[in-house]
Amino acid sequence: MGVDVKTNVIKRNGEEVLFDLSKIVNAVKAANGEVDRIHQMNDYQIIAIADNIASKVGELPHAVNVEDIQDMVERGIMEMRGYEVAQKYVRYRYRRELKRKSNTTDNGILSLIENINEEVTQENSNKNPVINSTQRDYMAGEVSKDLSKRVLLPAEIVNAHEEGIIHFHDSDYFAQKEHNCDLINLDDMLQNGTVISETLIEKPHSFFTACNVTTQIVAQVASNQYGGQSFTLAHLAPFVDISRQKLRKSVIAERKECGESMDEEIISRVTERRLRDEVKSGIQTIQYQLITLMTCNGQAPFVTIFMYLDEVEEGQVRDDLALIIEEVLIQRMQGVKNEKGVWITPAFPKLIYVLDEDNVKANTKYWHLTELAAECTAKRMVPDYISAKIMKELKQGDVYPCMGCRSFLTVEDSQRNEDGSHKFYGRFNQGVVTINLVDVACSSEGDMDKFWEILDERLELCHRGLRCRHERLLGTVSDVAPILWQYGALARLKKGQVIDDLLYNGYSTISLGYAGLYEMCMRMLGKSHTDPEARPFALAVMQRLNDKCKEWREAEHISYSVYGTPMESTTYKFAKCLQKRFGIIEGVTDKNYITNSYHVHVSEDIHAFKKLKFEADFQKLSPGGAISYIEVPNMQNNIPAVLAVMKFIYDNIMYAELNTKSDYCECCGYDGEIAIREDGTGKLIWECPNCQNKDQDKMFVARRTCGYIGTQFWNQGRTQEIKERVLHL
Repeated sequence: MGVDVKTNVIKRNGEEVLFDLSKIVNAVKAANGEVDRIHQMNDYQIIAIADNIASKVGELPHAVNVEDIQDMVERGIMEMRGYEVAQKYVRYRYRRELKRKSNTTDNGILSLIENINEEVTQENSNKNPVINSTQRDYMAGEVSKDLSKRVLLPAEIVNAHEEGIIHFHDSDYFAQKEHNCDLINLDDMLQNGTVISETLIEKPHSFFTACNVTTQIVAQVASNQYGGQSFTLAHLAPFVDISRQKLRKSVIAERKECGESMDEEIISRVTERRLRDEVKSGIQTIQYQLITLMTCNGQAPFVTIFMYLDEVEEGQVRDDLALIIEEVLIQRMQGVKNEKGVWITPAFPKLIYVLDEDNVKANTKYWHLTELAAECTAKRMVPDYISAKIMKELKQGDVYPCMGCRSFLTVEDSQRNEDGSHKFYGRFNQGVVTINLVDVACSSEGDMDKFWEILDERLELCHRGLRCRHERLLGTVSDVAPILWQYGALARLKKGQVIDDLLYNGYSTISLGYAGLYEMCMRMLGKSHTDPEARPFALAVMQRLNDKCKEWREAEHISYSVYGTPMESTTYKFAKCLQKRFGIIEGVTDKNYITNSYHVHVSEDIHAFKKLKFEADFQKLSPGGAISYIEVPNMQNNIPAVLAVMKFIYDNIMYAELNTKSDYCECCGYDGEIAIREDGTGKLIWECPNCQNKDQDKMFVARRTCGYIGTQFWNQGRTQEIKERVLHL
């Protein structure tokens, strides 16, 4: 046994271990010992089988599944004419498979408790897999997955999901009747009161109290759904003036009691100073409570804060909103202290800043906020940017936030506020099923007619999966989540009332996700979708997805929408499934990841402005949600360049962000970029380039991976994708 292999093997429980040649030898010897001596193979044959497999495994550029190795063992035995031995080996595998199937949930739970299941424990880069609350959520998720596979979902959906043909998102929450994400109606809850844990919360009488109530609402909402939520600072803005008037009365009373001057200018200046202190305290409450809160699924609330000046009327209330936005940016730029007392970049809340005519040019009233936003982005990776100009073109004149990281509601004429404007706050998304476009291309073997045929078949498969999501929510009683359905976050239904009406006619959306547009083009045309010859094909595929959503919507009155999936762990899963089904195809399946949605491949050399301009056309065809990004170096000393990018976003693309880095090594204090290296076995690890620290528990790494910042590290596929990113600026 002279073949030395440093490749990793992915076990069935998701753990990655180093390839061990002796296990193959022992398995074959065990089967060999069960047959008559006349049919047994000799030791040289067994070692030859093992060495041959080791050579094949060593040539692979990726970790190999244990099932693939067992397939190789079967073939190896047959090639040595050990037919009787092969029979024994196959029967042994079969018996082991039956035993595993009877206990898959137990194995899954035990492997995650021991923190050895990479697929599960690194599926979410903002959940620490070691702590009890996260493990409890994962344990419940394993049970839900098991129920979903065996009882709740049709076999065709389960099989397609496991083969990586589609991805049925969030099956770990499917058993419960929970929805994905939403825009919470904070205005209704603050102005008209709400109920939290059976306690009546009346309209706040100050800005600080409104901020405190907001954090309680966010925590309650997060614990009753599995996706992200968004709220707008515009809903907090009216409470600034409530505090102003309250503080003014207090200042006047104090000055009267002390016999001081009642000069109007002095009273106003003292009032405004105290008001700014209260705004600072209120925003500090939001930032720290949202970061330190731990919801029942083991993470801080996945929340986005929307900052759009023109969402409120011009005058005092808009100036008050500007004051709030300014304080949010100042505090976020500072960051938060970790346990070592070092200022670091928090993952949440995510911030979105809207660029509009009153803040995008140097001579406009709110330009100072845009400059502050640019500094904050350079240092802390947020805010992201929405162009009011482009969004109005694409969304019938409306500007509104996405839910969570990128899912957008559709504009619905049937959903209106009392003033006649389109309703967005209080609406939600039912869930996502994603089609693997790379698999469609590989399955068609480059035949264009076959491609379109398979695409339509797979889209119908996704449609059936989405119907499962929709039908799972039908009949849900409002009592399961009072904060959502009864007390204003999403509706004000009565106790015992079902949510069915909210699942139709545009109140909520349901998302057809897609992934791998780049690799799809590479397989079908041998060119990136940035190539002029491939771009029309990529756009035609996107249009087909939209046409199907329109067809389903008209037939069922359910708001299907095309969604650029933010794959985190799924990018790795899809890649592994493709390699298993089709082998290694250069430029298509030769990575441990596939490209998110329509994005330009991370390794493609393209200028920032060209990338944003190119992706804008694809963003138009992802009305259910999408975000574009550019990868940039440290920009803290080049704020004019950040502002130039922001202006380009305003003129060219609806929703975009700048990816910077924000790292820290606890061993030596290095605050530059923590590097990704290979550990000698082919596994990627993080290493401080200054002191060579490799302990992830002693470093802080923040990277934007799927539209939001991750801080708990990533699986091997996503880590490779991060490693191969090229700078666009």
